[in-house]
Parts: sequence; C-alpha cells; structure tokens
Amino acid sequence: MVRIALFGATGTIGSRVLREALERGHQVTAVVRDPAKLTERHPGLKVTTGDVLDPASVAAAAEGQDVVVSAVGGGDGPGHVATIEPAAKSLVAGVRSLGAMAPRLIAVGGAGSLRTPAGTKVWDAEGIPEFLLQIMHAHGDALDYYRTVSDVRWTNLSPAGTIEPGERTGAYRTALEDLVVDEQGVSRISAEDYAVAL
Repeated sequence: MVRIALFGATGTIGSRVLREALERGHQVTAVVRDPAKLTERHPGLKVTTGDVLDPASVAAAAEGQDVVVSAVGGGDGPGHVATIEPAAKSLVAGVRSLGAMAPRLIAVGGAGSLRTPAGTKVWDAEGIPEFLLQIMHAHGDALDYYRTVSDVRWTNLSPAGTIEPGERTGAYRTALEDLVVDEQGVSRISAEDYAVAL
C-alpha cells in the first residue's frame, strides 16, 4: 500500500490514475480546487482542497505521503502554458520544503519532446495546430525545468503521441527519450493503460 497525493484527479488522465491506484489498494488523497467536482467514493480515498500553483498547499498535501502525482492540465493551449511549468516549479518547491521526508514526485508529461523514429522531435512535425504546439511546449518547458532539479526525486512520464479514453488492457511498452510506436508507426495509448504504467 502506497500513500499518494494526486493533483488533477478530476481530469481525463487523473481520474484514471485515481481509479487504478484505488483498485490496487493504495491510499489516495485527491487534491482538488473544488471537491464537489470529484464524485468518486472509495474507502481508500480522501479528498482535500488545494492549489498546485501554491508551494505551501503542495507541501501540506505532500506531507506524510510516499508519492505526489501531478496529472494537472490547462484545458487549451494558453491554459497549459499558464499551468504546466508553473505547477512544476510549485510542486518541486513544495516537496523540497519537506526535506529528508519528501515523497517522490511523478508528473504526467507530454509526448512533444520525444524523439521520433526519424530522429526529429514530435513537435517538429508539419501541420500541428498551434494550440497543440502550445500544450507540447508547455510540457517540454516543465521537463526542462525538472532536469535542473537534483535535490527532489522526480519522474516525468510522457504518454504516447495519442492518449485518449479507452480500454484497460494492462499492456504497454516503455522507452526513455523515444516515442513508442507500433509496426505501422502509430503511437497510441489509452488513458487507462497510461494509468497502469504510471
């Protein structure tokens, strides 16, 4: 049993991470801005109000936990720009303030900065809409920041090129900096299987 503080528990990915963690018997504290939006009920679930952009709020939620998971998003492109990197800095500051008792931080990342089989980055492909580029680069900027952090244990878990609600198969493949693709060159994972991997 792991104690997890989860930011972003009401979103597409966060809600699947929440369900997966609870089904595995973990104790989850869902940290949300509006508790009324979280309808999930489970004996292993505690819901608390918090703000991922406030390091003191992060520290309060992270204290006594084994892991802090950030599955926050920003909705559209500008929302991601305003949220993702600032949240990364706030999460690190909040976790860092707990010193030797700090939990590991796991952040849901983006696929944009991953290397394609052609050797380019995903975000360098032709024809990507501007709002998607903003989302990709917001996650890339957060990852660049995480890479400067050496005093907090962190993991940034990028999804496949396409992630959307679907079936939980329990099967997935991993890589480090490379986009994972199938035999047809398609990179796809269900949000449910991403939650399994996380």
